[in-house]
Amino acid sequence: MSDEDKSVWLILSHGFNMDGRAASQTITDKIPHLIALGIEPIVISAITGKKDQVIEHHQVLPAGPVALRFDLRHYLKQRISSRFVYRLAMTLISLLLLPFILIEKLFIRIETHWSWAITAYFTAARIIRKRNPVLVYSTGGAYTAHLAGYWLKRKFGLPWIAEIHDPMIFPGITKNRMRLRFSAWLEGVICKHADVVWWFTEEALKRARERHPELGERGHCLIPGSNPPEFTRAPYQRGKHLVIAHFGSLAETRNLEIFLQGLRQFLERNPQAADHIRLHLYGGGIDPISARAIKDFPHPAMIEQFGRLETDPNRGESGRDRVLKRMNAADCLLLLHGTVPFCEEYIPSKMYEYLWAQRPILALVWRNPQMERMLRELGRWAVKADDTVSIAAALEELHGRWMQNDLADSGTLSPYTSEAATRQIIALAQLISKRAPDIRTSRSTR
Repeated sequence: MSDEDKSVWLILSHGFNMDGRAASQTITDKIPHLIALGIEPIVISAITGKKDQVIEHHQVLPAGPVALRFDLRHYLKQRISSRFVYRLAMTLISLLLLPFILIEKLFIRIETHWSWAITAYFTAARIIRKRNPVLVYSTGGAYTAHLAGYWLKRKFGLPWIAEIHDPMIFPGITKNRMRLRFSAWLEGVICKHADVVWWFTEEALKRARERHPELGERGHCLIPGSNPPEFTRAPYQRGKHLVIAHFGSLAETRNLEIFLQGLRQFLERNPQAADHIRLHLYGGGIDPISARAIKDFPHPAMIEQFGRLETDPNRGESGRDRVLKRMNAADCLLLLHGTVPFCEEYIPSKMYEYLWAQRPILALVWRNPQMERMLRELGRWAVKADDTVSIAAALEELHGRWMQNDLADSGTLSPYTSEAATRQIIALAQLISKRAPDIRTSRSTR
């Protein structure tokens, strides 16, 4: 397809091209499919990700000191190998920014990255005048991209599509009243002004419609999916241990406590299984609740922590490639959903990667019928996240199948792909483009 036939889309994504980050993966995986389907994406992101070498990619710093310190910390950590030099640089930056950080935290106590919207807006305005995109596409996780998208909609009259990763309003999100009011205001702005907006679960869409009836048919539920692994999958081979592997972050709202209680119940009935089972943990640090549960667990040798798998330059493998290979080799993948109201409107993006591994999945699901249905339809375990009896029963079945060498790959390809999501987004964009006003005329009047 020639360049003249392509439609230019301006994409706002704070965390674009950040290896191993769910918010990045959701949009970064769509880029090759957008290009293949005739879209020319222009991305504006923070400096925290890798500069894309294929598409037009603008990386900009935030305007405010709090977000500036955050982004510089991540940026420098990736590029300075000496811990001493890194700490010295960050100390100097922190001291220089300290007075301004205190002022911002005193008067603007909302999302950390809100000020990125300012620089993203001005960068986008320059691109719009030069490249004439057909629409603006804002995507999370950080809400700041949607704020910039709204400003651009008001200024230029461009069609605006918004992708909401996590619910913006839910009980217990924060005790910060200013942040709560900001989130509620921004959700209302999106529901009122975005030409198309979608959430990743049916329940999140339902509740947004209840809060904002004006959303109407412009709101949708879209399954983000993920790309299939790019490496050649090795056939599953049973090892000397039943390896249950967890990948991703742990937090007080998504911890190991209940799973380990269920594992303990299973071992009380089957003490010999302690010699067979290993729990492997990959990802960031251990939250306090998980740390305490691990400390109290009577079989510490069963739990092994591997930390975050970063890029291996010697083998030319990204952190994500290394993670996917470990997933492929595990006997069972543990998916922790959490036990807070937020989970009713949320499906972990890790689930889509797990499904591509074609391995058994044991998912602890909290009040999310859509997530349970998706897993069970593909033959995976989905048990209630607070039901230790059901967890123990699932582990007993898993152990029995492992003993019989009955944990072969499913052979079923995941239906939840980035390509399918991209096609659905393009179809939605084509609908609004038919009724959108002429962009040139709209812009000339402003």
